[in-house]
Amino acid sequence: MKANNGTTRNDTQFSVFLANKPTVLARVCQQLADDKINILALSMMDSTEHGVLRLVAESPDRARQCLARLNVPTAETTVLLTTLPNRPGALADIVQRLANNHIGVTYAYCTAGAPGGKALGIFRVSDPQKATKVLAERQPRRKFEALATRTSAPARRK
Repeated sequence: MKANNGTTRNDTQFSVFLANKPTVLARVCQQLADDKINILALSMMDSTEHGVLRLVAESPDRARQCLARLNVPTAETTVLLTTLPNRPGALADIVQRLANNHIGVTYAYCTAGAPGGKALGIFRVSDPQKATKVLAERQPRRKFEALATRTSAPARRK
């Protein structure tokens, strides 16, 4: 399922535990490509013993099957996906709204590849259902953005 402009939804994130060897990540990415699985977002982190590839795919069922065939340790987590404007303060708005509603964010990552020049934010939150409802509510624009819009209008002649 694709994330559309202005949407917030829950989806499946795969955490794939990879040995820190040059060919392992390439093998996973190549298999996803061969199976024509579109990756909506990903994040890679490392530790001394292994790396963790976190990814959200357009088709979680197909990604699950692909990763199972690779025989790599994998865990699934429900994450929140939300499209947001690709502008300063957009991420601050999201996490502040979550904080105001006592929803914790364990981790987050973003991509600028959402449709229409938007950013796609992926959030691991303490209460995914509540977070979806909170972010579905319309909110006024940031004060500095509204002020910039008013001050950038051409001056009227007398």
